[in-house]
Amino acid sequence: MSATELNVTRLGEHGPLIAFCHGLFGQGKNWTQIAKAFAADHRVLLIDMPNHGRSSWTGAFSYADLADDVAALFRADDPVTLVGHSMGGKIAMALALRHPELVSRLVVVDVSPVAYESGREFLGYIDSMRALDLGSLERRDQADDALRGAVPNTTVRSFLLQNLRREGDGWHWTINLDLLSKHMPELAGWPVEDFGGASYAGPVLWVGGANSSYVADDYAPAMEALFPRVRRVTIKGAGHWVHSEQPAVFIEVLTRFVR
Repeated sequence: MSATELNVTRLGEHGPLIAFCHGLFGQGKNWTQIAKAFAADHRVLLIDMPNHGRSSWTGAFSYADLADDVAALFRADDPVTLVGHSMGGKIAMALALRHPELVSRLVVVDVSPVAYESGREFLGYIDSMRALDLGSLERRDQADDALRGAVPNTTVRSFLLQNLRREGDGWHWTINLDLLSKHMPELAGWPVEDFGGASYAGPVLWVGGANSSYVADDYAPAMEALFPRVRRVTIKGAGHWVHSEQPAVFIEVLTRFVR
């Protein structure tokens, strides 16, 4: 059993199991709108990834270890449709490769099994969050004002600030900023050596946003080598946050795949 305690929100009481893994800086609740569309005939899990939300923090970072942590939620006699976005997509891919008996089908959202050079932008966000003087905060809007210069995009700033929580008279970050900053190369990377040449034989849906660079033709060989039964879908009018930018289309695509 995993030593990492994961916070899970459950919707639905009947039907096959479907679980959602969020990306960096996110929480399981980010998938709520999508999850509600499946709760009538699925048992749905919204999982806070390790080092995020209300899940516990880890002492190190590796996709293999995080995949094993999430895998502890599932059983081979009740396999899951596993949906993962960005960092959560890499965790989901690693889980399917390491524990294929637990996964009935896999959905990878706007990420590929490759190493990216995008960590620099994320490090900038983390540095800005760590620079906030939490001890002087009285209200959440003060944190918003303090981040405005470094993070001018209102949507991104609001997304980052969902990780700020007040307990008693003080504020704290629920996300493990120090660990994620230290291990950004591993987070942006892809640990080919951890899978020993494994591949996942189940059906895979690979969803990308038309305006995103995270899923590209150049990455298809790496995806197909690990997931030979992959089907690629590109959603117009969406960037990296496909499921929040085009939720109706995403729900339709996912519905066709799982049903």
